[in-house]
Amino acid sequence: MHTAEDTQDKERPLREAVRDTLRNRIFEGHYVPGTRLVERDLAAEFNVSRLPVREALRMLRQEGLISDRGARGAEVSTLSPKDVEDLFDVRQSLEVLACRLAATRATAEDLRGLQAMLDEADRCLAKGAVMEAHRANSEFHDAITRIADNGFLKSALEPLQGRMHWLFRHVSDLPELIEEHRALYAAIASGDPERAAAQSASHIGKYREQFPEDFSRTEPALHRKNL
Repeated sequence: MHTAEDTQDKERPLREAVRDTLRNRIFEGHYVPGTRLVERDLAAEFNVSRLPVREALRMLRQEGLISDRGARGAEVSTLSPKDVEDLFDVRQSLEVLACRLAATRATAEDLRGLQAMLDEADRCLAKGAVMEAHRANSEFHDAITRIADNGFLKSALEPLQGRMHWLFRHVSDLPELIEEHRALYAAIASGDPERAAAQSASHIGKYREQFPEDFSRTEPALHRKNL
């Protein structure tokens, strides 16, 4: 399990290290939907004051990964089927635009970075490191948003990224996903914005169709399988 020390970087505030640790625990199933996150207990576990924990929880609320439950405090969010549909709608609009822009703005260095993420996903999968492979695939999508270099688009996507990464966790066929990402990379590298947009729309639509109908039931099983 990731700890705050694992994600701590001397260049970053402690609140971001705590946030990243909590986010990873949510993505990796250590905290399933409905799990309570108690500020006092987390501060004691991480051996930090309550302030960075409070700030970390605030950031995760903004990402939609945790919710306030009155007297129960904060708990890991549960997405309804309607939430998932809405999220796919927004993702299809914004990520297609990101890929369209990335095709016209990607530098040679940007493309090398994307290629490296795909290679890392392959390496992780080959050694059975499923969670690390999921992480590399998520970073691939995040990198496309950075390459698109549109401040308004970035601002619109940032609050959704946590929930989008949660969607990626439901993809069971990782080799197929990596091949899909390689096709998306090739479309972006071609410099053709229409090709990149079409490939992105196809990619998102495919996984929308494959998303489990009763994900609330499959979620715990998914975590047990991949841990």
